[in-house]
Amino acid sequence: MTSPALQEIIALLGAPAAGNPAQYLHERGLEAAGLDWRFLTLEVDPSRLADAIAGVRAMGFRGCVLWGPLRGAALRLVDAASPAASFSQAASLIERQSSGLFAHNTDGRGALEAMRSHIDPAGTRVLILGAGAAGRATALELALAGAAEIVVCDRDADRAAALVEAITGLDSAESVTIPWRAEIEIPERVGIVISAIPADGTKPAFECLGMRNDLVVADFALVPQPSPMIAAAARQGACPIDGLEIHAAKTAIDFQTLTGMEVDTDMLREALDEYLS
Repeated sequence: MTSPALQEIIALLGAPAAGNPAQYLHERGLEAAGLDWRFLTLEVDPSRLADAIAGVRAMGFRGCVLWGPLRGAALRLVDAASPAASFSQAASLIERQSSGLFAHNTDGRGALEAMRSHIDPAGTRVLILGAGAAGRATALELALAGAAEIVVCDRDADRAAALVEAITGLDSAESVTIPWRAEIEIPERVGIVISAIPADGTKPAFECLGMRNDLVVADFALVPQPSPMIAAAARQGACPIDGLEIHAAKTAIDFQTLTGMEVDTDMLREALDEYLS
């Protein structure tokens, strides 16, 4: 801000915004860091997103977290974007920089940080279920981290093929698609399974067959109880990484991006448990 007497402001722009834990988590982080900042939760109709981003710009907000269908549209309204935001075709976070508004997508980094507590993805073959923004961002991070192969499965075959083409263009990991079915067989060569099912339309019912105890299984679903994928992984003795663990890691990245200060990820995970309960 132009005056040190003014508080920095972070906002959640959501469609919907209700039920999103961003304010609860960031306020915990601000309190722990001793920062006298403010966090606002704002409902934004997608048709008014340009007005909302103009307001963020005009009022000098420190940044904003984006949720729902606003993420894809926001990329057209910023001054620059990170490789992850460009690759995923969506912005999960907008940061005010000296040169203007800068878009990030931290979904993939959050998933990767959560996974690294359990496995090094380098040289591992990965199955990603879902080729939307979160799946694309995660595929990028895994490719850059040295994953040997990324197998993509999405109910939209064209969306899956587009992600494979984008991964292949990185000249790092191999990538192929497998068809979407009600029962999806996990390839034996795969060591990590990630569910990043896009939220557009009705969420499809499916089951993963071939769950094994040597797998690491992650699910982006932000739900208080184990998702069906995580419950199935736990029953078979696999290593489960739930959406709360991923979201806590992602929020820690967002917080450090906006404040320059680290925040305890375990504290954020506990706060998520409290919020969702």
